[in-house]
Amino acid sequence: MRPSSMKLTVWLPTEVLLEEEVVRIKAEAENGWFGLLPRHIDFATALAPGVMKFQRRGEPEEFLAVDHGILVKCGAQVSISTRNAIRGTDLAKLQKDVEQQFVEKAEKERAARALEAKLEADLVRGLLEVQKHA
Repeated sequence: MRPSSMKLTVWLPTEVLLEEEVVRIKAEAENGWFGLLPRHIDFATALAPGVMKFQRRGEPEEFLAVDHGILVKCGAQVSISTRNAIRGTDLAKLQKDVEQQFVEKAEKERAARALEAKLEADLVRGLLEVQKHA
């Protein structure tokens, strides 16, 4: 890898979302925005939820909507670990994709809470039935 680029890897809990050679990154930490170029100092930071930008050599900027995460720069390697991220080239479409994902996540969480409540109610009924026959 040339010293004028960095290898950006984004790790999700179940997959590697992207692994690209990039020339610049702009992201937001808990204390504000920062930019990374290949020769910047190594560091680690907690990412704030939001949209970061990255650019491959000779290509237009791309965007990555990230949940909370950790970014580590070590030499020419930049690794991001996050629970959730969506890649896009168009901010308006990325916003719609993120909103849709939040809706789907909320629906899954609601269904999980309903199932949990049903299991708890079934357990209580079962315990009452056992107690009644004891």
